[in-house]
Amino acid sequence: MKSFLIIGMGRFGASLAQELCELGNEVLAVDMQEELIQSVSPLVTHAVIADARDKEVLRELSPRSVDCAVVAIGNDIGSSALITLNLKELGVERVVAKAASHTHRKVLEKIGADRVVFPEYEMGTKLAHSLSSSNVLNFIELSEDASIVEIATPRNWVGKNLRELDVRNVYGVNVIALRRAGRMLIAPGANEPLQASDVVVVLGQDKNVNRLQDLWAL
Repeated sequence: MKSFLIIGMGRFGASLAQELCELGNEVLAVDMQEELIQSVSPLVTHAVIADARDKEVLRELSPRSVDCAVVAIGNDIGSSALITLNLKELGVERVVAKAASHTHRKVLEKIGADRVVFPEYEMGTKLAHSLSSSNVLNFIELSEDASIVEIATPRNWVGKNLRELDVRNVYGVNVIALRRAGRMLIAPGANEPLQASDVVVVLGQDKNVNRLQDLWAL
């Protein structure tokens, strides 16, 4: 179990707090608006009405004791930046912050955010990939030019093993796992033959991942 401090109970912050709690983590939800705290209170471990922009108020929440703090305020760059800065100065090891624009992202990265997320952009990108190809079953963006994707096994891969396919050299991606019969095979062996029902999990640069689309035309 991990502990999280989530600041900002808008749609993103509230859904994140609820999901983390349902996964068995300890979650402290914070917002200035009483009605938002009341709505999320039954769904999290603790919920507090507080102005996280005030460093002393933030200090009283003992942020150093949490594994991760999330600044889920995206529409107010000033507040988001101030809270992120205060959390780092108070010694929080990992701070994740929501950004509403690329400028906002640069500000947050400059002041020390360990990770900056664009929830709407990331969901849009994921949806676009899933809609554009029925063979891409899942998509996770790692950076601006690298991703992890789950793909249905191409027909001409069935029965061959990873050594024969030489995926890394031929396509420039790494097969990091296979999803087979409800189980995940992590780092499959080079001699493991692929089955028609397998889902192949690959990691690589987007330009190389996109090349895999051509395999279903063969």
